[in-house]
Amino acid sequence: MGYKVAIVGATGNVGREMLNVLADRKFPADEIIPLASRRSIGVEVSYGDKTLKCRDLETFDFSQADFCLMSAGSGVSKEWSPKIGATGCVVIDNSSCWRYDPDVPLIVPEVNPQDLAGFTKKNIIANPNCSTIQMVVALKPLHDRAKIKRVVVSTYQSVSGAGKEAMDELWSQTKGKYVPGQEVDAKLFPKEIAFNCIPQIDVFMEDGYTKEEWKMLAETKKILDPAIKVSATCVRLPVFVSHAEAISIEFEREIEPEEAREILREAPGIAVVDKREPGGYVTPIEAAGEYDTYVSRIRADASHDNGLVMWVVSDNLLKGAALNTVQIAEAMIEQGLMKKAA
Repeated sequence: MGYKVAIVGATGNVGREMLNVLADRKFPADEIIPLASRRSIGVEVSYGDKTLKCRDLETFDFSQADFCLMSAGSGVSKEWSPKIGATGCVVIDNSSCWRYDPDVPLIVPEVNPQDLAGFTKKNIIANPNCSTIQMVVALKPLHDRAKIKRVVVSTYQSVSGAGKEAMDELWSQTKGKYVPGQEVDAKLFPKEIAFNCIPQIDVFMEDGYTKEEWKMLAETKKILDPAIKVSATCVRLPVFVSHAEAISIEFEREIEPEEAREILREAPGIAVVDKREPGGYVTPIEAAGEYDTYVSRIRADASHDNGLVMWVVSDNLLKGAALNTVQIAEAMIEQGLMKKAA
């Protein structure tokens, strides 16, 4: 017998991707229950070749479910995740609500699956920020080999990371006869996003970094190694799906680009595409819809010894959210952390 999986926020971008990933990976589920707010009750979503109707989050009995995949924002998660966890159902949350709670594991299965065992404190597991996930997947095998001291990363993030409204805003600004420089209607973003880039994701903090940049620092330390120093600059680009990152890494021990390339080729969840010729790298549009994290442009950092620079691209709705969530559930089953389904 399989597991019962509830999905909170099933009508959103990530919720729909979760349904696709569960079906595509043939997750051992006997029942999939899409849940949403009352205004979305009855809305239909696709799961493989089936069509499911959303049920009411507020009236569902979570003691009847094994997993709850939560993708409805921090406010909903703050209110509901503890209640759901108390029923015995394990919550895997996509919001930022629980990531920094010391009693909640923050998990990327290719990086720190051993930390899953701590889920029993609250029955909640946190999914990291999308930009952090793809970075630590690429850093982990190199850290194991040469120990990372410092990371400087610049991200180039798609609008889908800000939700469907952000994607709609980019589309509305670019469709038709848009001319760069003409006045546009900027609602979600602080400046126009079409044909532009915005060096701000989330709110500014007192030290001048944005909350998104702080997340990458704090989450990398929690997931990978608290001794690693991280500095990030996060930029929003007029791209619909997939985030890209330029990462400069300083190691304690020497590591050559060719050795790093071979290590990454053997690492789980990574595809190396690194030809030193025009087009010999992966861009966001090519990574969209793919499960792998792509690494390109691996080279020595000319600014210091024991350094490498690389280009990392991944679908933020998949590995950055839905796929990583499903992989966490799969890892729990593989490690025998879930009770046997009845």
